[in-house]
Amino acid sequence: MANIAFSNVRKSYGTTEVIHGVDAEIADGELIVIVGPSGCGKSTLLRMVAGLETVTSGEIRIGDRVVNDLEPRERDIAMVFQNYALYPHMSVFDNMAYGLKIAGVAKPEIAERVAQAAKMLELEPYLDRKPRQLSGGQRQRVAMGRAIVRKPSVFLFDEPLSNLDAKLRVQMRVEIKTLQRRLGVTSLYVTHDQVEAMTMADRIIVMNGGNAEQVGTPLSVYHKPATVFVGGFIGSPPMNFLQAARLKASGLLRKVAEAGGAAGALDTVGVRPEHLSFCAEGAAVLSGKLMIAEALGAETLAHVELDDGERMIVRVEGGREVPAAGARVHLSCASEHLHYFGADGKRLPD
Repeated sequence: MANIAFSNVRKSYGTTEVIHGVDAEIADGELIVIVGPSGCGKSTLLRMVAGLETVTSGEIRIGDRVVNDLEPRERDIAMVFQNYALYPHMSVFDNMAYGLKIAGVAKPEIAERVAQAAKMLELEPYLDRKPRQLSGGQRQRVAMGRAIVRKPSVFLFDEPLSNLDAKLRVQMRVEIKTLQRRLGVTSLYVTHDQVEAMTMADRIIVMNGGNAEQVGTPLSVYHKPATVFVGGFIGSPPMNFLQAARLKASGLLRKVAEAGGAAGALDTVGVRPEHLSFCAEGAAVLSGKLMIAEALGAETLAHVELDDGERMIVRVEGGREVPAAGARVHLSCASEHLHYFGADGKRLPD
């Protein structure tokens, strides 16, 4: 097993820089999820760890080795891809065993390792089948089994659940998390799905435009987003945002004061949908019209258009009444649930 360290890691294609100096420490045995929108650099960062992309500057360490110039096969990593990358003409057994055969591992040991992985992944009845005879979830298990039999120091997952349906994604993310816990292998997992990030990660690296905007546990990132981008990206539904100037007269803010110069001036206020509630007009800080209510069973998401045309989402616990569509509504929120951001988009001190 091994830790991973990024030290001012940068990646450029010609004059275009796509990774802008990432710094992060990943402890031995951690499962770190790199999350962000398409084009943010998360897969590029993972591929640099794998050795599939060169590092323009900075260092990547796996254990006590700088791996910048090492070939992928020298890095003691195993990678699970989005499209499974299985050999269609080989059986499940041969797909899982192939890397070991190439490495010159003895046949008895190959058979033992494949048998152990197949038992762990409940693939024993399918070892003689070809990939085309398997479901999507079973193919993903085979891809994971191929990684497990190598007994690497690091697992790399590149959006492994993207091709699965919603129900199977839920099942597989639980299986991957459980398996990683059992094996204790340091893991980097890339996804654009913030629900996967929140449910699977020990810590999250939130990427945006080639920058690591925040590194932290899922709950710390959720409850104290470092930037407006993080607040809007992490959370389903996302955080609501309002310009601070609109709330100065409402009495909602604890303070509307400058905090450290022009960049620190209070500019944007964020509030999570679950921290807004419907109230009487006299207690309201915001008012508008309820456009639509999405009843999801355990909760209802009420979409409100404020008087000035801005939209807000209010999360209401299941079973509680929600005004009818088209009704005029009034919203309140306790000041301790507000998030304050400067003009530069960064969180202001509490």
